[in-house]
Amino acid sequence: MPWYKTLHWQILLGLIAGLLFGIISILAGFQSFTEIFVAPVGTIFIRMLQLVAIPLVIASLIVGITNLNDITKLSRMGGKTIGIYMMTTVFAITIGLTVVNVFQPGKVLPEETRDALFLSYKENIEGQEDAAAEVLDRNPLQFIVDIVPPNFFASISDNANMLQVVFMAVIIGIALMRIPEDKSRLLIGFFDALNDVVIKIVELIMKIAPYGVFALIASVITDLGGDDLGATIELLRALLSYGLVVIAGLILHMSIVYTSLFKWYGNMKMINFLKGIRPAQLLGFSTSSSLATLPLTMNRVEKKLGVHEEVASFVLPVGATINMDGTSLYQAVAAVFIAQAVGIDLSLSQQLIIVLTATLASIGTAGVPGAGIIMLVIVLQAVEVPVEGIALILGVDRILDMCRTAVNITGDAAVSVVVASSEGKLGEGAYNE
Repeated sequence: MPWYKTLHWQILLGLIAGLLFGIISILAGFQSFTEIFVAPVGTIFIRMLQLVAIPLVIASLIVGITNLNDITKLSRMGGKTIGIYMMTTVFAITIGLTVVNVFQPGKVLPEETRDALFLSYKENIEGQEDAAAEVLDRNPLQFIVDIVPPNFFASISDNANMLQVVFMAVIIGIALMRIPEDKSRLLIGFFDALNDVVIKIVELIMKIAPYGVFALIASVITDLGGDDLGATIELLRALLSYGLVVIAGLILHMSIVYTSLFKWYGNMKMINFLKGIRPAQLLGFSTSSSLATLPLTMNRVEKKLGVHEEVASFVLPVGATINMDGTSLYQAVAAVFIAQAVGIDLSLSQQLIIVLTATLASIGTAGVPGAGIIMLVIVLQAVEVPVEGIALILGVDRILDMCRTAVNITGDAAVSVVVASSEGKLGEGAYNE
């Protein structure tokens, strides 16, 4: 197959074309055209992915569980999944704290730039403290309570309720294993057929992925640039050191943590893993949404990496909701950067509090809209750093959100490979031969 017909190259070309189109639209002054006629294409593309996410999770998870025929295997797999997710999150935060303390980007931020950022983005953080207070006021076990839906149909009507969907699919799958085969066969066959249909729909949606990515990136660039591309470039230059530290931390996390997981537990070369998952990484980068990318992530993990369906259908939806390696690393870097910029030196004990708070917040606020900023507010309050400092990083947050989402997706896929390998459910994928 020619290189330009492979999915990851098509998505990458769409991304580059969208970047150039966005810049040209700002320079030529037709941002309104981009907003009216181009951006909706990206919105439609994301909605199509979101449309199939819940049916895919329900069907594939129920089929996978009934194929297991053993509840103990399911509970063992769940314990491994949560444990590895927590471990990689702690490593991510630790790496973030290390790089930000070594390079200290907050101390090189000019005072006039800091004051200008405070003034420009102050209104954007209004209300975030109240939202963070609501999260902190919740019962410590509330996130576990929220996993159990009071209404099945209400839970499947919102992609943000993915953990509830997983819970219901697990319950249905277990129940199907416990009734006579002559009664369960028909329903299992229905979900098996539904799974095949949804996978085919995902393949059809991926045919328009380059165009959707083009529209998404073009609209992001015009939103960032506004009416003055020069001012945006100056902003990016001022926060360059901060952005580079975040990106360096993300690269280090992928290089060290995931490579080590594969070397010790995963039975897969990192290069083969990256080849198989890169279309999902690029799509996650474009959409800034792990949930929107979930159908493609599941498809690539199963078809290209050889992870069996019963593992991928459980590990990936859970990870898309609670596993935030990239986001947690970003929280650590952002908190210390803001402290450095406002002249606060955080002690070792305060930075250990960041590790604990960011780890717990990555679970507790997973279903809250705008969770990234709310998580950061919680972390800042825990170490007594002014919440208003968030204004310093909002200007580049959209770009870094794209980067950390790609890492979040990579982490979900990596853990699925490790769990599958430990369960003897890792076959020979197209990139693992």
